Amino acid sequence: MFAVAVLSVGCAAAVDDPGVERVKAPEQAPARASASPKPVKKPFTIAFGGDVHFEGMLRTRLNTNPKTALGPIAKVLSKADLAMVNLETAITEAGTPAPGKQFTFRAPATAFTALKAAGVDVVSMANNHGMDYMQSGLDDSLAAIKKARFPVVGIGRNATEAYKPWRKVVNGNKVAIIGATQVLDAEFISAWTATGGQGGLASAKEEERLLQAVRNARKNNDTVIVHLHWGTELQKCPNEAQLSLAPKLVEAGADVVVGGHAHILLGAGYLDNAYISYGLGNFVFYNWGPDTGRTGVLTLTINGRKVMKDTWTPARINGGVPVQVTGSAGRQEIAYWRSLRECSGLSAKP
Repeated sequence: MFAVAVLSVGCAAAVDDPGVERVKAPEQAPARASASPKPVKKPFTIAFGGDVHFEGMLRTRLNTNPKTALGPIAKVLSKADLAMVNLETAITEAGTPAPGKQFTFRAPATAFTALKAAGVDVVSMANNHGMDYMQSGLDDSLAAIKKARFPVVGIGRNATEAYKPWRKVVNGNKVAIIGATQVLDAEFISAWTATGGQGGLASAKEEERLLQAVRNARKNNDTVIVHLHWGTELQKCPNEAQLSLAPKLVEAGADVVVGGHAHILLGAGYLDNAYISYGLGNFVFYNWGPDTGRTGVLTLTINGRKVMKDTWTPARINGGVPVQVTGSAGRQEIAYWRSLRECSGLSAKP
């Protein structure tokens, strides 16, 4: 509510004295309402981890104590203003797995309890396992999301919901995050892709639809982030589809493009003034080896459209969860992560 000051000017003489000229109070123009000061934007941090599910030994961890299921890496995630991972599983305990699919993942709704307790603020379910239990699994997932009130992007009852960004104001910055998948098994593309009348996932194969979502987000947000499921399994350099899509997303208005799928780390760096990470690898995963067990947390410091700093916290998967690598071994892992940029076409600075 704005306060308006009014100045009153009165006459010194009585109004019924004919010998005294009446003095009319000047009309007072309404005072201008003072504009509310714009919120001051300050840099914020956002931490990204890779692919997460709760299969095998991880299900035991989840069932034993959801609040510690992600292990010690929760301390790293919780330090950031925002944290995000790829939730690579359907959230259901029923239904029939996708016919003919070799690997199908599902988890109970306590997965959201585990993620929240670890400091994760938002996840993408747009990936090649998000609908492993088909439409009934999708219905269960959407019901669990609604009940948990946990922010999820890349999935919905229709295309409008699936491509809709999650928005959050952080240190005065209006942040929008969109999720989509570039990886879908050919036989499930039609059944899994969200449309006007069908629930499903946001597909990056519907390229123009994704680019339009980015353009729309650009109009009224300070920072636009696109989280993608993309890449070729076990291939250390970005594939042609990634190299083609990344600059289009940047041109449409994305400030940050991150993602995974390859089960290994890929290069990260700047494309013009935008920041791209082609592969965050496995994160909370039941299967790991010398390369597939290499993981970590990418933390970006951002102010508006400017990515000011990238920090890599290296980790190794042990018992299904990331354990931070420190000391000289940690420095070697950081050097390895930086070396992956060589075949990415990205630069160390904007």
